[in-house]
Amino acid sequence: MLFYAIEAPTPSSEPLIPTNIIDAPTQRLYATAFWVALWTWRIYDYLGLQESEEQSLWLFMKWVAVDGIFLFGLPGLRIPWLEWSSATMTLIFLAHAIADAMLMFRIPIPIMAGFAVIWRGVWGAYETAVNEHNVNPESVLFNDSLILGRQVIHILPEGTAIMNPEREAFCIDHTTTEVKLPITINATEPIGMEIVHVDLETQANSTLHISKSQLKHMHKEASRLLTYSDDPDKPKTLYYTVKKPGLYVLSKVIDASNLEVARKNLAHTVVVPCPRVDFPPTQQDTCRGDLSKVHFEVTGTPPMKVKYRKRINKDTQQTTFENIQPEDFVSPLLKADHNSLVVPKRMDTEWARARKVTVPLSEGLTTAGEWMYAIDEIVDGFGNKVRYSNRDQAEQEKKNAKYTGHNLHQVLHVHERPSVELAGCTPQRPMKVAKGRSASLPVKYGSTGRGPLKDTSYHLEYIFSPQRDMTTSEGHSASPQTKTVSLESFNEQPQISEPGLYTLTRVSSDFCSGDVLEPASCLLQNPPEPELKISHQNITDQCAGRAIGLVVDLDLTGTPPFEVSYKMVRAGDRHHKMEIETINGLRGQLQLTPREAGKYTYEFDAISDAVYHDQKLPKSLKIEQTVNPSASAMFASNRKQTVCIDQAASFQIQLSGEGPFKVDYEIVHNGKRKAQPPLENIAGNVVELPTPVLRDGGEYTVSLVSITDGLGCKEFLKDEARISVRHQKPKVGFGLIEGRRTINVRDDTQVSLPMRLTGEGPWTVSYIDADGQQYTAHPRLPNDHVQVAKSGMYELTEVSDSLCPGIVDDAAKGFQVIHIPRPELRIAQKKEYKVKGNDLYRTEVCEGDEDAADVLFQGTPPWTVSYVETVKPLHGTVAPKNKDIRAAVQRAPLRMDTSIAGQHEYKFVKLRDNNYDHSPRHFTPMTIHQTVHSRPSAAFTSPGKTYSFCSVENEGEEVIPVTLHGQPPFALEVEIKHQGTVKPELISWNDIGSHSYNIRIPHSRLHLGKSSISLRRVSDARGCSRSLDSTTPRVQISVHDAPTVTSLEERSDYCVGDRLNFALSGVAPFTVFYNWNGQARKAAVASGNTFRRLAEKPGEFVITGLQDSASTCKSSTNITKHIHGMPSVRVSKGKDSYIDIHEGGQAEILFEFGGTPPFEFTYTRSANTEKHGKKAGQLLDMRSEVSDEYAMRIWASEEGTYEVVSIKDAHCSYAKPGVPDVKGSKQKKLGYY
Repeated sequence: MLFYAIEAPTPSSEPLIPTNIIDAPTQRLYATAFWVALWTWRIYDYLGLQESEEQSLWLFMKWVAVDGIFLFGLPGLRIPWLEWSSATMTLIFLAHAIADAMLMFRIPIPIMAGFAVIWRGVWGAYETAVNEHNVNPESVLFNDSLILGRQVIHILPEGTAIMNPEREAFCIDHTTTEVKLPITINATEPIGMEIVHVDLETQANSTLHISKSQLKHMHKEASRLLTYSDDPDKPKTLYYTVKKPGLYVLSKVIDASNLEVARKNLAHTVVVPCPRVDFPPTQQDTCRGDLSKVHFEVTGTPPMKVKYRKRINKDTQQTTFENIQPEDFVSPLLKADHNSLVVPKRMDTEWARARKVTVPLSEGLTTAGEWMYAIDEIVDGFGNKVRYSNRDQAEQEKKNAKYTGHNLHQVLHVHERPSVELAGCTPQRPMKVAKGRSASLPVKYGSTGRGPLKDTSYHLEYIFSPQRDMTTSEGHSASPQTKTVSLESFNEQPQISEPGLYTLTRVSSDFCSGDVLEPASCLLQNPPEPELKISHQNITDQCAGRAIGLVVDLDLTGTPPFEVSYKMVRAGDRHHKMEIETINGLRGQLQLTPREAGKYTYEFDAISDAVYHDQKLPKSLKIEQTVNPSASAMFASNRKQTVCIDQAASFQIQLSGEGPFKVDYEIVHNGKRKAQPPLENIAGNVVELPTPVLRDGGEYTVSLVSITDGLGCKEFLKDEARISVRHQKPKVGFGLIEGRRTINVRDDTQVSLPMRLTGEGPWTVSYIDADGQQYTAHPRLPNDHVQVAKSGMYELTEVSDSLCPGIVDDAAKGFQVIHIPRPELRIAQKKEYKVKGNDLYRTEVCEGDEDAADVLFQGTPPWTVSYVETVKPLHGTVAPKNKDIRAAVQRAPLRMDTSIAGQHEYKFVKLRDNNYDHSPRHFTPMTIHQTVHSRPSAAFTSPGKTYSFCSVENEGEEVIPVTLHGQPPFALEVEIKHQGTVKPELISWNDIGSHSYNIRIPHSRLHLGKSSISLRRVSDARGCSRSLDSTTPRVQISVHDAPTVTSLEERSDYCVGDRLNFALSGVAPFTVFYNWNGQARKAAVASGNTFRRLAEKPGEFVITGLQDSASTCKSSTNITKHIHGMPSVRVSKGKDSYIDIHEGGQAEILFEFGGTPPFEFTYTRSANTEKHGKKAGQLLDMRSEVSDEYAMRIWASEEGTYEVVSIKDAHCSYAKPGVPDVKGSKQKKLGYY
């Protein structure tokens, strides 16, 4: 709309466009059309703004500029009647700018409010008067200042504080010196906290106080996280730093209103020392066949688990030890899953204290080389895990002995054991060495590996008995000499020179002892120097009687064979030739028959034997001769005889000639010649020549000296025979296995027992076992073995070799074979078991209860037992589960599965340990049976139902039906929470014998108003119980008094214009019976708890009765009101007061009165619709109170807006207009003083 300020045009103000072109009215029409077009465009932008709110400022500035250009440019056209003054132009521009702002910023125009004001101003508002017709209350005196102020109470969301809600595990060590405990707060702003710390070692308690400044710092630190929110109603997590192990409990939290915040204790938070494991120092150099004797020490909170690697040369194995714990250790960590663990609320921390457990890794070192044990990971009972990387292992190796941290690995150098034997020398084949000379003891080196040991010394021990002290049976003297020698390498050999018997007794390297193999003895002899004696006889021609040569008899002493150097020198010859005669025995004969006649000299120059060479002979050994069939005897066989020591030999001699004969012979031993008694009067041609008992070992020669025939003719003999007498009797004894004559083997393994034999094979050996049964073996090698399978002591009894009976070495005649016991399993049987054969019936438990059985092991750790868990649930089926238990110590827990109700069976089907795999023949399956009972349950038959009762009708107990499931009799616990109270009441019923039960709540336990009935706990005859949480459906009980009607003002005198207000107690709708000036009337109150009538005119108003819809109770009453200035009331000093409280807290409401006491007033509680209750919402409650003072305080605990709706003093009353009826209001009991 355009505003025109018309001025009379002056002659000088002609239109810019001459009127002869466009007349003035047409110009005004064009200007108006352009103005309408701009408004059309403006409205278009306004409509588009409904979807594009962000353009408001831009469009406002746009249209202010367009209006400014149009309005301030229009006067320049000088169109008649459209020429305005500056003031008018400014007003029109401001009006357009205001319109632009209201359109573009969508400021509503209060049109409807204007219409309402006009309506009420014209027709007014009507109410029902006491005579049941409508009147306009505005026609009666009304003053809003009589009731001022209201109290708005806002209940803050339930604030909570939880420590460690995610159930994290924490630990502290030298690298992690502190941990941050998470504390989650929700809907609260704490100003102080208290945390109880319990020392794990001393169990001493201390309280940690967290101040407001510390909390502020914790908020600041937490605000750096992405999960932190500044919204006070959203949960946030703060972190409190602790540096000491212990048990931490959030004991107290105070918020900004100085109230204690609810705490949810899921479980105590335990900060423990981080688990650690290390190898104590041990001997690194060891020998093949020894036990490793390695162990590691685990420190932490049991039960613990260790994962380690074992590398043998280049072969790597990984092993895990679980359930590492001390003996008789009891902890809640053993009988529950970590994720569902609830640590007991008592402050007993003994179970959480770090323990040190030693775990042995004793095993046989069967392979030489480098054995390395390395720790990979350790986990304690809380799940704290420490991993050791390869870098940690390498760091330790670099620092070596200077390393001050944990010994994360252990390296063993396993060496081969040495072995020695003699080659080429035995007591039967002695080593003969010339006097004054030395020789190398022919030691042959070996080992348990391949060939002799390199890069190590050999340390030998041997015993020596001089030849003069040797005995005939054992060889060595009673006190042989013990000698030791160390050789730098296997290429060296010990030097010996003194004659006697040498026997190796012990060998060792720089690291290990070894075995001495047979042959281990060597006899060194110094034979006598060779000597020669001669005798001669002419060879004559029996026919001519002339000498034709010379027969020289050679008697030799020494070691055959001999070489005798001689020469024949004829007189007159300058040249002669040296001849050598080889004689294989101790006697020889030369027939010297020169070819030429002459005087000959036979000179013997030198003699050599097997030991000595070129020994010069005396010059007297020479014969001079000028150049002149008989009886004979010979051995039937020249074969050398071998006999045992202390035995005699016998030879057969063949004779020729004319008897009877006489034979002379002698025996030569060790260079000594001994003539024997001659054999005389021999009539035949064959005779046996016996020898005496030969008591010295060695070589003997039997030589025939001469034979005399029957004519008395005596002939020289040179035939001889040899006898080899054994120096020792054969001997047998058990050898050593890994340095001892005891061996532990599996019962399914045969054992090769080593035997050490001396003598000439093959041998025959007899031995007996532990039962006395005798066995015979026929070994062929001096270091042979005998195979046995039974356990016990094996004892050697007899031995003989290929020639001689022998003796048994008393010190080595026994060998003990011990069978390693097979693994065994049993269950620690206590009073909770009933045993039937191999079936154990464990005490019945309830579903969800914690239970565990202790499994005991015997054998060699670690053990692995496999079992099948079979469940027969009450409903449906569950597939069997195959599970294993791995144990490093002799006791391990078996956690019983109680999560499913039904029959549970745990059948142990396999068992193995470090030595034995599972053997069905040796293992008897064992089964644990357990019944898991389902927990009882209870529910209301009609959940959610509200039971309404009239208090005056029944003095007994009200009935609420409940359905129970389980095994009767039952015990039931019920919680009653009355509206307006914080602490609930608990009622118990016992010995409920059926599954349906009617709860009869004593009348004394119920309060007027509504009460919430919840089932809290139920238990049955099996001892099982179930706690029901707050989500379980509940029922409500609404206990009503007989409906009552009370005047909101206690006085009976009213002022004209007042409203008669009555409070109705009961459940709407109501029927009110009353008399007005003696005329009976009836009024219906469909909703709300107020019966109101306007005091239109004086008279007597009497209420006679009231009936509500909750029951059939009708109350009779007689309330008389006499209709007769107005009282006043101020709530919270007459202002709108706002206060925030916690659930269960209280706030004070102050009422101040003006008028003449006593005062009676009615106040309401309405729902808050906006934050902090700035606008009242639905009416929730209405109450009436009386005060004889000018002030009154009431405590309220429920959220809402509290305001007075009516006031009455000794004479008059006043009620706010427009108070709505109370629909479904609930009576609340408020405390006041």
